[in-house]
Order: sequence, then structure tokens, then C-alpha cells
Amino acid sequence: MEPVHNLLKVQVPNYLSNLPLPNSIGGWFKLSIKDWANLVPFFTLVGGAGYITYRAFKPKPVCNPCFKKDDPKVVDIVNIEELGEKTAFCRCWRSAKFPYCDGAHGAHNKGTGDNVGPLVIKKVK
Repeated sequence: MEPVHNLLKVQVPNYLSNLPLPNSIGGWFKLSIKDWANLVPFFTLVGGAGYITYRAFKPKPVCNPCFKKDDPKVVDIVNIEELGEKTAFCRCWRSAKFPYCDGAHGAHNKGTGDNVGPLVIKKVK
């Protein structure tokens, strides 16, 4: 425990007290190259800790935002005789008529930069 105590009570406070942190915004412009080089490890550590915290707490994206959320798995079965001449199925999960496409992928693609479109099934003559 002595090395940890020494690190937290002596080494870290000494390191932080020796950092060339200016008292004003204008002071940042007066720092020398050596001062900036001394600040690189500190800002790397602070930035890395911030990034790790962000990654740990950011919401996870989902494909299906609202359709049958109570079901453990969404499965739809369509009889091929009921399809007619041509049927478009949604693949973006944004359709109000899911599993059929209603064109909602256009807004989805525009908002996210995605390029998803429907699955179109046509009867061959």
C-alpha cells in the first residue's frame, strides 16, 4: 500500500503543481513550446478518460426503434399467394405499415446518411 499512498499523496500532487497552467485565457498564448510539451501527457490522460467515460455511458443504437418491442424476436410470415404482382418489404424498421414498406426509408436515409431501401418481390410472368 505504501507505493500507492506515495503515488496519490506525493507524486500526483507534485506533478499537478508543476504543470504550467496559466491563470487567464491570454496566458495560454504566452506558453513556450516546452510548456506545451509538458501539458501533452496531462491532456492526453484527461482526454482519454473523457472518451472512455463517453463510450461507457453513450446509448447503444438499435435497428428497431418501436415495432413489437415486447417480443423477444420479431418474425413475420407472409403467404406468397397474398403478395400480388409486386410487394415491397421494409428493411429500415421505420415503416408505419411494417413489415410492408411505406417509404419511410427516404427520411431515414436523409437523416443518417444511410442507403437502405425496401426488399421488392415481384411475380415473374
